[in-house]
Amino acid sequence: MLSQEPENSLKQENHWFSRYSSTLGLTNRDLRLIFACNLVGSFGDGLYAYLLPTYMTETLGASSVEVGILYAVMSLFAASTLFLAGTLADKYDRKKIMIAGWVAWLPAPLIFASATNWLQMLPGMVMWGFWLGGPTNTAYIMATADKRRLTLTFTSISAAWSVGYVFSPATGGYLSDVVGMRNVFLLAFALYGVACIFLAFITSQCGTTNLQQPAENHSFFRLLRNKRLAKMSVLFASIMFVLMLFRSFVPNFLVDAYHYGNAEIGLLGSISFASSAVLGILLGRLGDKRGKSYAIAASMLLCSVALTMLLLTGNFFLSIFTFFMFGGSYLTWSLLSATIGPLAPDSHSARWISVPQTISMFSSIVAPYLGGVLYAASPTFPFILAAVATAILALTALTKIFEK
Repeated sequence: MLSQEPENSLKQENHWFSRYSSTLGLTNRDLRLIFACNLVGSFGDGLYAYLLPTYMTETLGASSVEVGILYAVMSLFAASTLFLAGTLADKYDRKKIMIAGWVAWLPAPLIFASATNWLQMLPGMVMWGFWLGGPTNTAYIMATADKRRLTLTFTSISAAWSVGYVFSPATGGYLSDVVGMRNVFLLAFALYGVACIFLAFITSQCGTTNLQQPAENHSFFRLLRNKRLAKMSVLFASIMFVLMLFRSFVPNFLVDAYHYGNAEIGLLGSISFASSAVLGILLGRLGDKRGKSYAIAASMLLCSVALTMLLLTGNFFLSIFTFFMFGGSYLTWSLLSATIGPLAPDSHSARWISVPQTISMFSSIVAPYLGGVLYAASPTFPFILAAVATAILALTALTKIFEK
């Protein structure tokens, strides 16, 4: 009799947790473990990612153009690995490929910690750019999630990444002042390792490639002949280009234009990612109820308004509201996955998904470099261009071009 009370309490707690996670579209153990992996891994990533551009310039002496080159290199390797990841995910155990994606990231913060100039950052940016998890995660979640709440599932898992960033930029900014950036990088390395451990407990899932069909039937350019897939690829490539044009220069702009310190920049970054978690759930439900085009348009419109406010005022209290709206721009990848995933053929779903992801990443390779050139000419130029472009993209999404 004495042992039944804690047992019943545990069952009630588990029932409450299962019911709560189910409302987020996390309907099984595997999805919850992926959620936890994103939560822990993103906290480690956020400790330094938001401060990395200012670290490159202030500590390592990189110019704005050199910062753009480093981020362009990262984007190049990310784009180069996506279709490879999709091919592997259609043939082999997706669990192992997802783990490999995190393992590839492990050396990056260690390289950043030991760098003494911006050129020594290059190997770390290369490793940081290995994105084996992109199409693999999407294909895994597609095969596991409740199709009626697919957009919510993707945006909730994306929200986990955002929640990890809620406190990590502010924590990273504080720790960098107290113990130095080297120790911040080492802590990020440890948390990447914990993220790998979470994925070790998910269920294996093998691809379903039809081995009777020649490999060229599922080649990159053959898949791109599908008109609807091509239209979606162009739309999301345009979105990624615009976002990458300005995103890596936001911390620098806050320093140069408004003289913010690391702690203030970290706090605003935390606010942005906190809002991404909230907006992820709201836009996910909007996408499932009204259509994914409305969720995409809302994300871009919020970004356009935020960019406009950023340019108009440096008031810190208004900046809090500005960076809350910026959170909508961090949902692009999950909205892409939710839009493309349901259309993917079972026989080569990961490769299908990787096509627009690859094109989107390739489109963003030049964007940081161009952003650096524009920023060197005037710090406001990348943000003005992006504010106009995101408004146009919002209107384009409302035309439902990818549904025709």
